Amino acid sequence: MTYFLGIDAGGSNCRARLIDAAGATIGEGRSGTANARIGIDALYDTLKDTADQAVAQAGLTPSQRAQIRAGMGIAGITRPGVREALGELDFGFASVAYATDAQIANLGAHGGEDGAILIIGTGSAAQLRVHGEDFTIGGYGFPISDEGSGAALGLSAMRHALRALDGRTRRTPLSAAVTERFNHDTAQAIAWMDQATPRDYGAFAPLVMDYAEADDAIARSIVEDAAAHIERFIETIFERGATRCTLVGGLAPRMKPWLRSRTVERLSDPLGDSLDGALRLAGYRGTA
Repeated sequence: MTYFLGIDAGGSNCRARLIDAAGATIGEGRSGTANARIGIDALYDTLKDTADQAVAQAGLTPSQRAQIRAGMGIAGITRPGVREALGELDFGFASVAYATDAQIANLGAHGGEDGAILIIGTGSAAQLRVHGEDFTIGGYGFPISDEGSGAALGLSAMRHALRALDGRTRRTPLSAAVTERFNHDTAQAIAWMDQATPRDYGAFAPLVMDYAEADDAIARSIVEDAAAHIERFIETIFERGATRCTLVGGLAPRMKPWLRSRTVERLSDPLGDSLDGALRLAGYRGTA
């Protein structure tokens, strides 16, 4: 019997789903960070650990393990040399297919057919499949890209808060809430900014959304600007030939109400998740 293993390896965690030929889930696994930036050895260890959990849960023998066809979506796989290095790894499976984490999310969202996803989380990017060809829009990294993302919301909030401390713009509940994190001290804010990552900036996004929903004028303007970027993303996705578009990512549910109704009407609900996409990458064609 052939088995199929799907792995979604991202910056936050690594998840696995193992199914039999009929599509029944027989094993699952979860581990920590598993993107290409942690190095091939560490990446292999995490991928193998996650896969081993699923195989152990299913109770497969070594000979049955050798019948597994795997599909792995890995963040950062487009970095130079990563695919070649992955090709040298041995998981003891019949085959392993690799793609980016965005590609498997797109495959899952549209059942393996043409379509696009717009990811709105800490960062932002679009992944498209048009006439079977995969390509991306945006996703060049913070701060030059990632428009409409959580990190972008946080950066705008910090800018407003510091200007308010200077007296260059009026203070609002949002600016007070942001500067309170730094005891209203610009020196502490600057020290934080010197080391801040996109995720650190993104941590302010829920605060911005809360105040925007409470009608803070500056917070509303920040969110409305983000929504305008997201709408332009969606317009571009359809201009580039996509027939379906799904909004995904941790910030997507809170941003969706800020989009115009005519934009929301163009969006489609996902048909599956990223692990469904990874299983399709592995070669599974049923409904898991």
